[in-house]
Amino acid sequence: MRNGSYARLTDRGTVFIGGAEAETFLQNIITTDMGRVVSSGAGYGALLSPQGKILFDFLVLATEGGFLFDLPRALAADFTKRMTLYRLRAKVEIANRSEADAVIAFWDGDAAPAIAGVVTADPRLAALGFRAIVPADASLDVAGYEAATEADYHAWRTGLTIPEGGRDFPFGDAFPHDVDMDDLGGLDFRKGCYVGQEIVSRMEHRGTARRRAVAVSGASALPPAGTPIEADGKPLGALGGSFDGESGAAGIGLIRLDRAKRALDQGMPITADGIPLAIALPSFARFGWPQDGGDDA
Repeated sequence: MRNGSYARLTDRGTVFIGGAEAETFLQNIITTDMGRVVSSGAGYGALLSPQGKILFDFLVLATEGGFLFDLPRALAADFTKRMTLYRLRAKVEIANRSEADAVIAFWDGDAAPAIAGVVTADPRLAALGFRAIVPADASLDVAGYEAATEADYHAWRTGLTIPEGGRDFPFGDAFPHDVDMDDLGGLDFRKGCYVGQEIVSRMEHRGTARRRAVAVSGASALPPAGTPIEADGKPLGALGGSFDGESGAAGIGLIRLDRAKRALDQGMPITADGIPLAIALPSFARFGWPQDGGDDA
């Protein structure tokens, strides 16, 4: 049996939302289909601005009496405050649990970890493994898994081209389609209205999403997240996170597919801070390269 890896994600926090009306309350606000969370145990999604931009991205885990949100620890208090403003008269309890809970990632193993807490398969992609929310002081001696670092986990995630807010794109700047949330199960186009839903649905049904998260690689270390990606001095997008591997560096880039396609068709080098990049679509992508390079609009 192959041993997998696990890491405590200290940069992640938790917020509990429960109560008699929690499922309905959340269904009307976030991009996630809460019925699927109830039936499968977990979901992926975001809270959007009215303009359809991602303010928070998260995993949602079903737990006794409600739901646990796994999100950037630095934003847990802001998320709690914003959801409290949306609550109005709904019979809902909202609490920041970041001090009491620990978020653990398990990956590259053969089976679900046997650990006391809320454990689920990562809803974004099977290859990401499992996610657990456990008491902060819980023992993490789990059969079949060996301790690794947060950096190891993020290298695994980045190698699978799974974007994460705050690391691969800035909050308040990206639409869900920009970061492939539609192909990772983070959007539901059959549920009713939620905050930002009109813009997101329009992008889906009109096929106007042109910026996407893609895999990038280079022969040497890549520049920091946010570094512009260019071709012939013209902007294509920006780098997200990256890591150095045995055969070079790999990372995530958010690019305009039409502009990148035009550059590739014309044989132009694509670079970030002068470093040549190779670009590939994620393995899970249902989108493809556009038929032509489009325009600069």
